[in-house]
Amino acid sequence: VQLQASGGGLVQAGGSLRLSCAASERTFTPYAMGWFRQAPGKEREFVAAINWNDNTYYADSVKGRFTTSRDNAKNTVYLQMNSLKPEDTAVYYCAVAKRWGVVTIESLYDYWGQGTQVTVSS
Repeated sequence: VQLQASGGGLVQAGGSLRLSCAASERTFTPYAMGWFRQAPGKEREFVAAINWNDNTYYADSVKGRFTTSRDNAKNTVYLQMNSLKPEDTAVYYCAVAKRWGVVTIESLYDYWGQGTQVTVSS
């Protein structure tokens, strides 16, 4: 399975972006699809996830500002990011987990996209 993330870019603080992550195939029903990010000099961190039952999970830092959703017909998951802050600047990665587990943990995920840069200017 290959994941293609897109939608990143440069935006001013307070602005919005929508990231997309398209899967190349759907040979299995994923347990969850997640979003992680990595800022310069920092470790990659959990941002959001949506599981097979459409339950959503968010990091405290993005709760109320970011929304994840999916379109099964298009094999695509989205991350709508509103009220962006400079501290949201990072490379954003999408990932797919095949097995049940804790969606906030990186090791759960089996496939990763290449990442898309999000830069928020102050």
